[in-house]
Amino acid sequence: MKAKSRIKIAFIILTIFLSIWMITGLFLATFKKSDNKTRAEFKKLGLDVKCNTLVFNSQHLHYVQTGADSLPTLLFIHGSPGSWDGFEAYLKDRELVSTYRMIAIDRPGFGGSDYGAVMHMEKQVDLISNLIQGLQNNRPLYLIGHSLGGPIIVWLAAQNPKMVSGLVILAGSVDPAEEAPETWRRILNNPVLSLLLPGAFKQSNNELVNFKKEVFDLQSKFKNVTCKAVIIHGAKDTFVPPGNATFAKNKLVNATSVETILIDGANHFIPWEHYTEIKGVLLKL
Repeated sequence: MKAKSRIKIAFIILTIFLSIWMITGLFLATFKKSDNKTRAEFKKLGLDVKCNTLVFNSQHLHYVQTGADSLPTLLFIHGSPGSWDGFEAYLKDRELVSTYRMIAIDRPGFGGSDYGAVMHMEKQVDLISNLIQGLQNNRPLYLIGHSLGGPIIVWLAAQNPKMVSGLVILAGSVDPAEEAPETWRRILNNPVLSLLLPGAFKQSNNELVNFKKEVFDLQSKFKNVTCKAVIIHGAKDTFVPPGNATFAKNKLVNATSVETILIDGANHFIPWEHYTEIKGVLLKL
């Protein structure tokens, strides 16, 4: 086979691969679920669910809610990429539903919250704070954040100390020293190269490029957290090293109490792979 023919065949194969990659990503990696599908799934389980969108200054924040409005609240905040349904199992858990009003959001730029429009962490906190204020029912409010949701809830608690009763930081990325430079992210953030990223991974990469700088802004917020905190981390987490848990504990100097739970052998995906342990913590809040 001539060299030109081999190059042509290789180019065709690469084109087909990239096309399949992008198409698959667009449809399977968007982390978006329609409200109608959500309502249908919860209805089959005999559970009431509310799908709402907060609109503030033309910005949208989509969220899903289960449990009675009169109960204490658990507010779940996902990582990057992700969406509210990363915590769907919790919202469907009957024991939790009878104990809490549970709300899971699509963070700005993901799911039903202005999908694709990346927002800096400070702006995300401002928008979610408006939701928190609107949810007040004179009962305790607990924030649960996974991965990039971890620094978000620390910032939220610092900005809303009178409204937040407790934090559960799940594999939270909070330590600047533990953040690898990942220069490849900046390369992929190029307008042309970013087209190769499927679905929500495009805005996730953009968001994480920003986060490498914003995690330093987070440091001044820790001292303003005055509620209790539970830090849960996997001992074998390679995405967000467990040193983040120790760092968070040492920084939360004004929290009423700080409990650290290191799960032996666990990786970064503890909300799903260690559901029972985390549910147990939530029930004890």
